Amino acid sequence: MKLRFQINCCLETNFSHCSIISVNIINSGGVILKTNVLKSITVFIFIAVFSTVFFAAGTQSFSGTVAEIDKYGNVRLDVTEEAVKLSGVEIGDILEVRFNDKTLVLPFATAYGDVDRSAPLIRLNKGFVQMAINYGNFATFFSVALTNTVNVSVLEKGSYKAQIELRKLVKSEERKDYLSDQAFANFREVSMGWIKPGILFRTSHPSVADSRSSYVAKFVQDYQIKTIINLADTQAELQDNIKNSKYYEDLYNDGSVIALGMGVDLLSKDFAGKLKTAFEFMIDHKGPYAIHCLEGKDRAGIVSAILEGLMGATVDEIINDYMITYENYYSMVKGTERYDLIAKIMTDQLKEMNSNKPVSDLNLRSVMFLYLKNTVGLSEEQIALLRTRLSN
Repeated sequence: MKLRFQINCCLETNFSHCSIISVNIINSGGVILKTNVLKSITVFIFIAVFSTVFFAAGTQSFSGTVAEIDKYGNVRLDVTEEAVKLSGVEIGDILEVRFNDKTLVLPFATAYGDVDRSAPLIRLNKGFVQMAINYGNFATFFSVALTNTVNVSVLEKGSYKAQIELRKLVKSEERKDYLSDQAFANFREVSMGWIKPGILFRTSHPSVADSRSSYVAKFVQDYQIKTIINLADTQAELQDNIKNSKYYEDLYNDGSVIALGMGVDLLSKDFAGKLKTAFEFMIDHKGPYAIHCLEGKDRAGIVSAILEGLMGATVDEIINDYMITYENYYSMVKGTERYDLIAKIMTDQLKEMNSNKPVSDLNLRSVMFLYLKNTVGLSEEQIALLRTRLSN
């Protein structure tokens, strides 16, 4: 027998003030089989078979379960964007998030960069609610598992909107909006300290199906890159992507491309292990080298900074190089509050590699050396060989 539900609501001013709801259960012939009357409560029926998502319209809260944990430790709930809208929870709210025995206070943001490095957040991603840590692994840090129940409610309405606006970053995907092909590709040489000119480059992805990668691929070929460190792709993802650039595919077939599928938590065992693999690959292969992730911004920025510091760059040089990407993509202007806020990401990364103690030009080289030796696991001989590759 097919049944349908008829919901009748007596509203005072809006749904959140509903005082009486009647629910009629009707058979296929239109006959009301049963009527339930609910008084002085707020109810919303989310029509989905065996759904685990619950929320009360207008009460500014919702609940769901953990449906997926991706390779970076980002946690997706089975709560849809539409369900969030109906609940009254909005971007810019400060939320109380409860799961297992934990209670977190998180901003409801639009992107990872809406919060400081290593800070957690909630956002919408591909139509669902996601919990994440900016430059971190949420699932590991907070011991989240699949099917965990998560309850979310508003603590402060709209109080984080100003921070989101300040940190808002939107980049164009069209070449005409950039000053040069190199700026659009985010392709540049890394030459500071003792790094030999023409030996090290950083860039966005040279071989994906977007408007930018064809420009990158041309630079990779023009600069006769011999070895590519792909920080973004897993091996499976690489197989899908190499077809977008013949030169890139030829390098791969020659054994000169390594795909690492790295995250961004530079103190995690996963990051350290993959970074060790990357630098061992560089030691075993000749330059020029190109280091890339997807945008050439975060993972490429971290790895470039480590090599720059190891090779005698100053702290200012590292930060300036990191910020060129933001100048390219987002027209950031040095000296502005927004510029300084983003530059702090790199400052914080350097501190993380030094047990959260400040890093200056006086200790930068030793901090990088000890990070590579003690955290990444390279031997002193390997570090010396890496330096030789970059300087000779």
